[in-house]
Amino acid sequence: MNTPYPFTAIVGQDDLRLALLLNAVAPNIGGVLARGEKGTAKSTTVRALSTLLPELEVVAGCRFACDPGAPDPGCPDGPHRAGGSVTRPSSMVELPVGASEDRLIGALDIERALTEGVKAFEPGLLASANRGILYVDEVNLLHDHLIDVLLDAAAMGASYVEREGVSVRHAARFLLVGTMNPEEGELRPQLLDRFGLTVEVAASREPDQRVEVVRRRLAYDDDPAAFAARWADEEAAVRARIVAARELLPSVRLGDGALRQIAATCAAFEVDGMRADIVMARTATALAAWAGRTEVLAEDVRQAALLALPHRRRRNPFDAPGLDEDKLDETLEEFGGSDGEGQDGGGDDDPDPGPGGGPGGHPEPDDAPQGDGDATARPEAGEGGEPQPSGSGAGEQQPARAAEPFRTKVLSVPGLGEGAAGRRSRARTEHGRTTGARRPRGALTKLHLAATVQAAAPHQRARGRSGPGLVVRRDDLRQATREGREGNLVLFVVDASGSMAARQRMSAVKGAVLSLLLDAYQRRDKVGLVTFRGSAADVALPPTSSVDAAAVRLESLPTGGRTPLAAGLLRAHEVLRVERLRDPARRALVVVVTDGRATGGPEPVALASRAARLFAAEGTASVVVDCESGPVRLGLAGRLAGELGGTAVTLDELRADSIAGLVKDVQATRRAA
Repeated sequence: MNTPYPFTAIVGQDDLRLALLLNAVAPNIGGVLARGEKGTAKSTTVRALSTLLPELEVVAGCRFACDPGAPDPGCPDGPHRAGGSVTRPSSMVELPVGASEDRLIGALDIERALTEGVKAFEPGLLASANRGILYVDEVNLLHDHLIDVLLDAAAMGASYVEREGVSVRHAARFLLVGTMNPEEGELRPQLLDRFGLTVEVAASREPDQRVEVVRRRLAYDDDPAAFAARWADEEAAVRARIVAARELLPSVRLGDGALRQIAATCAAFEVDGMRADIVMARTATALAAWAGRTEVLAEDVRQAALLALPHRRRRNPFDAPGLDEDKLDETLEEFGGSDGEGQDGGGDDDPDPGPGGGPGGHPEPDDAPQGDGDATARPEAGEGGEPQPSGSGAGEQQPARAAEPFRTKVLSVPGLGEGAAGRRSRARTEHGRTTGARRPRGALTKLHLAATVQAAAPHQRARGRSGPGLVVRRDDLRQATREGREGNLVLFVVDASGSMAARQRMSAVKGAVLSLLLDAYQRRDKVGLVTFRGSAADVALPPTSSVDAAAVRLESLPTGGRTPLAAGLLRAHEVLRVERLRDPARRALVVVVTDGRATGGPEPVALASRAARLFAAEGTASVVVDCESGPVRLGLAGRLAGELGGTAVTLDELRADSIAGLVKDVQATRRAA
């Protein structure tokens, strides 16, 4: 068995360690979400926590880790008799990003249920994590339906499995911990709210601290057991402190003064609902217990706010989590309690940072996405630090601010796909309405009962059926085919040339693209951004799940120069070719934002026409957002849409109901051609 890295040997990350320890003291806080850049020991810290949790006493032979003192009366392995308990370490269960729903919640043996009439239940990861830790690395990449199941179980403390009329319920009380890199895409705000605490994690910029990180890591890699032994005393001290804090927790008093400060803080920061108030109260109480006190002080409330509120301030997909600490201090001072609980404790009553960290040292969110490692996606910086696409010439203008985004109607790819679950285009999925049945390929996951019975019925006499039960064989089982929605790759190809450079016009264009990005965020798409101006095109953002990153790149997009439309289309075609190799099941929707002019390079119009026909030949769904303005219009964008095999829509029409059938019109246009 691998020796985990010691929790107390981790350098820095005080907020993350404190948040995890507080949840170890009071699991009803609701878990921890660690957000931060790659390579910051998020996973190492979480895995190290499991060795600090006290051992559990469980019912012998129970697959659901029932407590012998209070066994679950509805446990599928029950009823449990008195005695027969065993002691084992707390469990640390990891949920892989690619796990199925059955792997998470468990599965019923459908064949035994049909043939023997028994509820043969195979527990999933939720059962294994009961009374332990359930860890999800890259939780933002987990499918939405799995996140919903996961958070519902965490909120209710139980998992419900419903399969073809057979119902199983078991206890699922666990400490939920997730880690994520925001560059790979954000969680939806309503899912962020379900995590009790959130911590922003960043690598230290202090050379001495970085040296110590490397020194300890190398020592651990050389001899994990010896390294862990050197930290055994510190680990034992923290483990004892967790036990002591748990015992003290019921005695901690949360007075009216502290409650007023909690309520006033949540109201001042305009968080939705009451979950923030409850989480802050539980966190402040746990902080007091962790410090060995029975009174909640103002500094406990402040620290609880810094851990429980930043992610709840995220009102739309492009808002960065954060908290104005000056405003927080003003609110706490204004509503300070008069009965002693809300006063500044000062002196020795400050929370002891100890092994779990303490107040202060809160890294600012890293809003600016880092580079992607693609030379074409990272142009050289010009004056003012703005990116300069290759070939940009004179007359470049500073970036225009995007106009206010608006709600758009759905753009969907025609046909029936089989891509990742999402909310845009029709697809065969594991979830959705049942449309038919087929023989299972591999393990049976979704039984089509009527088709199974129909397949088995003709063979009952030959199989010697004598009683009321149906004789079912493996070959009779039928898998339900379901239709739902998939996420697509929405590739934006944006004209940033001089013909688009009028500031009011470019502001409207950016507002339209930002609106489509918001729609892509809500529909769980991947997005990419190609821009063209001057004499060449650049991949401003390779395909990614981080719609936030696309919005940042769009905001800083400068304009000016000629219009190399062909270069933009060819670069987009190359991006799609590479992405099909990486993710062949995900279908693409190309959104070209231009006035249709082509002025860059030799024979620009003919080259652009030939480039556009490449998309039409491959059947790539496309929409051209016509940005031409003024009383005299040349209709070049409409001509481009025809060559792409798509359709054109003006900026004004982007808001209209007629946009709902755009891609269907593309298909009709393609058939007519």
